[in-house]
This record gives sequence, structure tokens and C-alpha cells, in this order.
Amino acid sequence: MKLLLKFMLLPFLLFCRDASATPLNLDWKLCKGATLETREGKQYLRVVIPPGDRDAANCASATIDLRKFRGEMLYFVIRARAENVSVPRHECNGVKFMLHYIDGDGFEDWRNPTRLKGTFDWKELSFMAPVSGTADKGELLLGLQESSGETEFDLSSLKISRLFPSSDPENNYRITYPEKVAGTPPLRGVMSPHVFTENDLQTLKAWNVNLVRVQLTRNWNKANTDLDLGEYDRWLDGKLDHLEEVLRMNQEGGCGLRFVIDLHSPPGGRDEAHDMTMFYDKKYADHFIRCWRKIAKRFKGNPAVWGYDLINEPVQMRPAKFDYWNLQRMAAEAIREIDPDTPIVFESNLWDAADTFRNLRPLEMSNVIYQVHMYQPLGFTHQFSSNDIAYPGKVGNATWNKEMIRKHLQPVRDFQLRHNARIYVGEFSAIAWAPGAEKYLKDCIEIFEEYGWDWTYHAFREWEGWSVEHEATKPSDLKPAKEDTLRKKVLLEYFRRNR
Repeated sequence: MKLLLKFMLLPFLLFCRDASATPLNLDWKLCKGATLETREGKQYLRVVIPPGDRDAANCASATIDLRKFRGEMLYFVIRARAENVSVPRHECNGVKFMLHYIDGDGFEDWRNPTRLKGTFDWKELSFMAPVSGTADKGELLLGLQESSGETEFDLSSLKISRLFPSSDPENNYRITYPEKVAGTPPLRGVMSPHVFTENDLQTLKAWNVNLVRVQLTRNWNKANTDLDLGEYDRWLDGKLDHLEEVLRMNQEGGCGLRFVIDLHSPPGGRDEAHDMTMFYDKKYADHFIRCWRKIAKRFKGNPAVWGYDLINEPVQMRPAKFDYWNLQRMAAEAIREIDPDTPIVFESNLWDAADTFRNLRPLEMSNVIYQVHMYQPLGFTHQFSSNDIAYPGKVGNATWNKEMIRKHLQPVRDFQLRHNARIYVGEFSAIAWAPGAEKYLKDCIEIFEEYGWDWTYHAFREWEGWSVEHEATKPSDLKPAKEDTLRKKVLLEYFRRNR
């Protein structure tokens, strides 16, 4: 009963630093196709775009002062409806409810719910946005982008709340680690392929890799998957059978690899907004705990298993009954009942982003490693809008170089020092055709090494675009490299430090 009461109270405490939502009364600058209407004392913003104008960003805008929210996690909510909104080229577009700002370092941030299209009746739209410590003014956008059709927003329902408050200045909990973990030098390695071969393991041995993050994954970037729990269990059991075979090949082949077990695809999957279904549905939350009990029972005591990575890139965009922090806490406690020794790996919200570490508090539990993912700036690492965004250089309004990477990772460094946390960069990368990718990787790794962080490059023999064994100057000429790429040479240089 005490544990249940603790679980019931913690979500409330996490979310209610500023318990009441604040209405936002803003001055709106109208766009093409937009009108303001008053009905029954409420003001509505309506945007109607004919098919011929669908490629434009047709959004009304309003300025919002972010200075008083610096370092906070904000939650925005509004009621909206849509009618015949066409499918946009990019899933982040369609019906648009977005915060955009440029901070004092020139870093540009956009936050909005995604996959909003078609026809739907009045419903609540929401998103979370971490506010930079140097943010000034932001722009709130309502309308349509890359879509035709009609959408309407109830401006009286537009509200803002503080969620996951900034770290409590009185919380100086210091994480402890057993000597086996504390005395292990930083580990360096790669994300795994979906299926291992014996050749893969021998190659990693030849590269001097000593850590592999094994991704148990499927249906990546798809919505509303993994809802059939019987079918999900059959899939997971098959992946665990394969992992057991991989551990056997690792031992018999003398590869000396350590493995982090990463439950990349959780029961319930993700919804249309990328939120994890299990955060809002007890059926899937309970099953998530059962999955980790199963994994811990199966791999307890295996010397090659370095850690249990609880949730890959959690996304929780609204208040949840089983919030991302507490659900990981419950899984960790369940694992500890079975396996008291293997490190547990905890990830932060919004795709395990560095800036969310400002709002992260540690579990009051020993032997927990905290993971971060590093893909910023996305315009460079993913080359979304063009194939010639170079590093170092300007990405949007920011100049990205080693010092900008350091600034971006500072919340993680602060968390490390304050709580004595072991930090693990579970994923970082730059796509094969990104100009200067090898320089970006080197600058990232130099900072990881300076701070004593473990790291695994994304990814080894998974998708060719991330592969250091492939080369390209653009997506259409991606091919196996005839000699070591510059990106591979950077990794090999640092893998030689392993022992």
C-alpha cells in the first residue's frame, strides 16, 4: 500500500509546481485565409486554405514573452477542429499549433504536435516545450502548413502551464555505484544491427569496440503499433532468443563485448503525436513492467550484460497517469527485486534530449546510469531540407561548432556533477552525406571523452545512411565505401583507447 500511495502521489508532485493553467490572451497577426470570429462570448481563429495554396505556411502568429519561463518545461494546450485537411509532405505539418523561438545563442527551436490532418471534431491539442536559459521572445503559430482545408481554434481555451519543474535546488542526491561500475573506464561502441551475424561480432572485436547497445526494435516511426500484447510477446521472445545466441557467440568468439539491452519498441507503441501509449493506458504500463521482469530473470548474472535500458527516447507531451519518470522508476524497482547488480539505464523526456536534463531529477537509487542522445542540430545531422548544410557553420541562426555542442550538452554536464551521475551517450550521429560529418563526430567525442562519458555511435550495419562503411554526397548515390570513410577513421581512432 505504501508503494502504491507513493506511485499515486509522485505524478501529482511532478506536474503541479504551478498547479493552475494560465490563459493566454495574445494579439494575433492574421495570415492569408484567417479570420477572427466571436460566438457566444468566445473568440475563434479560423483558417481556410484552397488546394492551390497548400504548399505555403498559412499561420496566424502572436508574440509570447519567454524570459520568465527560462529553464522551464512549458505545456501548451488549445481546442481545435479540422475539416478536409490534406496530407502534408512532412508529418510535422498539417494543422499547426507551434511555439518557435531563437535563443540568445542563435539556437532555433520548434515544438508542436504532429500528424494532424484530415477531419476531426473539437479536441484538445497540446505539446511540451523546454525553454532555453537564454530565450527571450517566442512566436506562437496557429493555422495550416503544407495543407489545404479548414481548421479552427478556440482561443479562449489557449493555456500554458509549467510542467516537470526545473531541478529542485535543494535536491543534491548523490548517486553511488558499485566498484565494478565506478571502476570501469568509459566504454566506447556502437548501436546494434537489427540481426547479428558472427561476422558482425568479429568485426566489432577487430575495431576494438567494447560496448554495444542492442536495439529490440520494429515499426520505427509508425503510429498505433504493438497494441496486440500476445503478438508483441511473441515478437519480444524471438528477439530475446536471438540476443541469447548473440551473447553465446560473443563468449565463444572471444569478442569481449558488453551489451546494453534497449527495449526500443515498448508495448503499446506510440500514438499519432509520438507519445508512448503506455504513459496513458494502464494495460500497457503494466505489461511494460512485466517485460522488464522477464528480461531481468532471463539475463541476470550474465557478465556480458552491462545495463538494462528502460525506455528508448520517451516522448510524453501532456500530463499522464503513468508519466515517463514514474514508469521508469517502477520498472527499475521491479528489476531490482530480481537483479540487484546490473546497472539500470534511465532516459529523459522528449526523445532523451539534452535540454530536458534541466528538469530531470535522479531516481533515489544506486547504480543508475543516465542516458542522453545527441543529434543537434537536426538540420545538419539529418540534412532534412537540403544536402549542403555543413559543419562547422551556420544552421539557421546559430553558428554550430565545438563550443556550441558543449553549450547544448551543458544541462547534462550540470546533472552529472550535481548528482555524481554516470552519463552514457546512447546515440549520436551525422548522416553519410552531411558535409563535415567527421568533424562533427570528432568534436562530439572529444567532449564525451573530456567529461568521462560512455558512448555508442548510431549505428552499426543497421541503415546505410548512418553507416560509416557507406559513403555518399547525396541520398541517391549512397553506396558501400571502397576504403575507410573519414567518419569511420574518427571512430576507429577512439575505439583504440578501449582496453
